[in-house]
Amino acid sequence: MTLHIPFDNSYAALPDGFYTRQVPTPVPAPQLIVFNHALAAQMGMEGTDDPRLASIFAGNEVPQGAAPLAQLYAGHQFGQFNPQLGDGRAVLLGETVGRDGRRRDIQLKGSGPTPYSRSGDGRAWLGPVLREYLVSEAMHALGVPTTRALAAVRTGELVYREAALPGAVLTRVAASHIRVGTFQVFAARRDTKALRELMDHAIARHYPDADGPRGFLQAMIAAQAKLVAQWMSVGFIHGVMNTDNCAISGETIDYGPCAFMDVYNPDTVFSSIDRRGRYAYANQADIVIWNIAQLATSLVPLMPDTDEAVKGFTDDVQGMAEQIRAQWLTRFAAKIGITEPQPEDAALIGDLLTTMDENQADFTNTFRALVSGDARDQFTDPAAFELWAEGWKQRLDGEADPQAVMTSANPAYIPRNHRVEQMIEAAVAGDDAPFHRMLDILSRPYENQPGAEDLTRPPLPAEVVPATFCGT
Repeated sequence: MTLHIPFDNSYAALPDGFYTRQVPTPVPAPQLIVFNHALAAQMGMEGTDDPRLASIFAGNEVPQGAAPLAQLYAGHQFGQFNPQLGDGRAVLLGETVGRDGRRRDIQLKGSGPTPYSRSGDGRAWLGPVLREYLVSEAMHALGVPTTRALAAVRTGELVYREAALPGAVLTRVAASHIRVGTFQVFAARRDTKALRELMDHAIARHYPDADGPRGFLQAMIAAQAKLVAQWMSVGFIHGVMNTDNCAISGETIDYGPCAFMDVYNPDTVFSSIDRRGRYAYANQADIVIWNIAQLATSLVPLMPDTDEAVKGFTDDVQGMAEQIRAQWLTRFAAKIGITEPQPEDAALIGDLLTTMDENQADFTNTFRALVSGDARDQFTDPAAFELWAEGWKQRLDGEADPQAVMTSANPAYIPRNHRVEQMIEAAVAGDDAPFHRMLDILSRPYENQPGAEDLTRPPLPAEVVPATFCGT
């Protein structure tokens, strides 16, 4: 059966200044690695047994109804504003409205150069493609809002980075690819007409109940406050929280130098380009507030009274910290078995995290071991945990079923960095079995899965991944 994608392209209906029409660049020998049939069914696709899947999702064939384009945006990168970025190695094929009523973008990453490539080749190599596929699908299974992965395809050509590496294309699915940086590019150009068109489009698509620029900003604040608290509750470090990587939809987007912590340390940094720790684990809440402040600045020209807009937006942005604290408390309270946290529970959680930091405890395994009662074994000084646990057990006396609460809040499996790197090494050598095994296990992160114990083990000293890299 021929593949049918029910395209309904709204972004392509915006004026040409929002994007450049761009078809993908064909590749010599596409080979399908993986296709997400369940996601495709949600999106209303039919004929997903079509033998041309590899060719379509490598970019060699543009499916009927697509309107391929490269999106324009700007962004603050490590605090420095770049007035024009854009999709330098990605093409948005179009959008679908799925059987669940949700609108989703379909984007090819690694599909060749665009006018925004800035001298790049527009390609991706196999490692970042498999990393993003695996980690984004794992995040979805963890319950964290995220872009999804629909397909990964080998291209049959080499990509030259530090060495010649096998090329690949990822098909990414998102509620949209509109970013804070998309607003910034029009604000920087003082193009109020385009800015208003973009805001109206974003409100209709993501926050239909929002009332004007301030309502839109407040909706974004609520979504991002929830998102960053969820990241922190699973030990996730985005690694490159630039404004061009901050999605208006409230989804996690752009899995470049991302990582999950092993040993808990709030100052943990993995990104090879984050030399000053701007995007360290503990800084993520402050950075998302900073990003939202840049969005607020971009929205000021849409308000009739500039002084009133600045005052109102400032109040909203300054109030974001309290929203994040509330979301953080809810998430971490559940991790220790508390369903309705009280303000004083923040100190109890903080004391546990401090003890974990001082005793080199593994983040994921410690919280999971609270369920089984083996958490003391995660600490170099088990007595330190026992001292904390006395107050914790007293606090749980009034909880109806803390075991169930902790089980649903604490995953057994995350995409550990060393296992991801081992999976990539195997795939580069032609063995995709580790990728498919990890993908299957990580799709059920809260279940105990016999035979998957190796994926819960922290890295040995020789296996530690000291740095992660952007997915170029």
